[in-house]
Amino acid sequence: MLKVAVAQVGSVLFDVASTLLRVGQLCERAAAGGSRLIVFPEALLGGYPKGLDFGAVVGSRSDAGRTMFARYFKAAIACPGAETEMLAEWARRLGLHIVVGVVERDGGTLYCSSLLFSPEGGLVAKHRKLMPTAMERLIWGMGDGSTIEVVETEIGRIGMAICWENYMPLYRQHLYEQGVQLWCAPTVDAREMWQTSMRHIAYEGRCFVLSACQRLTKEDWPEDLRELGGVIDGRSLIVSPQGSVVAGPMEETGLVVAEIDTDEIARGKFDLDVAGHYNRPDVFAFGVKQ
Repeated sequence: MLKVAVAQVGSVLFDVASTLLRVGQLCERAAAGGSRLIVFPEALLGGYPKGLDFGAVVGSRSDAGRTMFARYFKAAIACPGAETEMLAEWARRLGLHIVVGVVERDGGTLYCSSLLFSPEGGLVAKHRKLMPTAMERLIWGMGDGSTIEVVETEIGRIGMAICWENYMPLYRQHLYEQGVQLWCAPTVDAREMWQTSMRHIAYEGRCFVLSACQRLTKEDWPEDLRELGGVIDGRSLIVSPQGSVVAGPMEETGLVVAEIDTDEIARGKFDLDVAGHYNRPDVFAFGVKQ
């Protein structure tokens, strides 16, 4: 049996140090309760600026919008950097695998990324969101195929799919082909349809799905932006390979915890293995450009 946790928490917008304090406290709680893996939401470090338009319309951008982007840019993190060193140390000290969503600053571009830390290896994987959705493309660059990897760890094979990447069938198949067992889905999507999709992915891939959604309140925004800034309602959950919700969805800030039986993965593959005996490579060809 393996105990895992999903952290439902919001960023302190434009304040990485305060957000890191929240992350550290939840890591301590998860480890104290016996969890070996904790998954945090999308864009937690750096923030998901829901509701802001950055002064853009088709064909033009405003000076005020550029100033807002500069403010957001300063709140992003470097990877590797001081924040990732801190997370790696927590993983080592607590014996905890950590998946966390960040806004990554690289040169003059920001990326929505998901990072995986292990107790033995520190930062072992960085995935950049392949396709930012809608207005996200204004503030984030696109990832590529080189960071879509499943990582072998002592607790199982961990894969990451950020928010609406989970709706990309070929993305999912790429993780299935790599034998994903612990599917980590950092998100800001709190809708009921999202929860339905998490159940479908768990059932399709015969893997455990850990969906971590932010719970962002007006109090998490700086005072000068509270009228503009949006909220996110959480509803994080954990799903079994048979598509059953084993923990959550939850609405308050805190941890969603479950003790899971990883043998359920093999039992589920008996019926359906979309990368194995239920695949037809003689009919379908699959490839990824890296």
